Amino acid sequence: MHIGIPKEIKDHEFRVAATPAGVAELVRGGHRVSIETGAGAAVGFDDAFYQAAGAQVMNQAKAVYAADLMFKVKEPQPSEITRLRPGQWLFCYLHLAAAPGLARALLDKGVTALAFETVLDAAGHTPLLAPMSQIAGRLAIQAGMQALEMKNGGRGVLLSGVPGVPAAKVVILGGGVVGANAARIALGVGADVTLLDNAGERLRAFDEQYGGRLKTCYSHADNIAECLRDTDLLVGAAYVHGRRAPHLITRELLHSMPRGAALVDVAIDQGGISETSRPTTHSDPFYVEEGIVHYCVANMPGAVARTATLALAEATLPYLLRLAADPRATLEADPGFAAGLNLVAGHVTHAGLAQDLGDTVADWQLP
Repeated sequence: MHIGIPKEIKDHEFRVAATPAGVAELVRGGHRVSIETGAGAAVGFDDAFYQAAGAQVMNQAKAVYAADLMFKVKEPQPSEITRLRPGQWLFCYLHLAAAPGLARALLDKGVTALAFETVLDAAGHTPLLAPMSQIAGRLAIQAGMQALEMKNGGRGVLLSGVPGVPAAKVVILGGGVVGANAARIALGVGADVTLLDNAGERLRAFDEQYGGRLKTCYSHADNIAECLRDTDLLVGAAYVHGRRAPHLITRELLHSMPRGAALVDVAIDQGGISETSRPTTHSDPFYVEEGIVHYCVANMPGAVARTATLALAEATLPYLLRLAADPRATLEADPGFAAGLNLVAGHVTHAGLAQDLGDTVADWQLP
């Protein structure tokens, strides 16, 4: 199969979908790989490394988009959508439930779109989302500390506190991969941390892991409202497979928080947990609404692009190798991998996405 790897063009997105080592594996598997010049340069992978691995380095994106399968990191941007064609494969992060316009554009193009974030393993986990969720969860506390600085509109609170001054209060909504990693870092810097989740087994596991250092609480409206009243930093870490994130925070609830507190909405790529959340960029990450500093960057791991590239490439390569070898047989044999199919030839094939788009779900049949 001919695989195309373009240079990412989303704001401050320096990740690349494959490392030279991954390209070498694809070439050894009998595949042709075209990569756009400079695609990996920002993270230390110059064109020469890809050439040595057997890739064709293309000076123009148009030439890369001639491939049968486009393998990239982030969802296609408007100029990239124009280069797609009917019957082409697209394998990347998509988050279409929160981007109906993009979903419609891809439906009109007739591409077959596999989303990293909806692929499942045998245990029902999301193996291609997990590495970026780990990074985003850890970055959430770093971003929150910046948001709390006075220069960004924050209330000037240090998460760790100092002797004689109490630590800041951090509330994490969601105990999945993002929440678990955010809690780890927040506790590590000495914050007073409360995590809310609706799964009792998960809360018990956190309690055992941290010996009571992490406060746990069932996630429902009354408990959320109670926790927010004196919260310095709120981390949105809720995720529903393939669906828009639940709006757990109303404008009224947000207004109950202390002025200058911060919200880091890691769920923004799925629509965000607050009705006040809207996507921001690494170029302009913060805004203040209802007196709360919001950080809603939709590609958080792009801030640490080398680490993120290495983690993502290791997770995705085995799936890409299987897919490129025989798409139909691979997806028919692996329902978890097939759960990554969001769109096939103009039809929505993911039930959750169809529900959010108000569309009907189609049984997937590869053209």
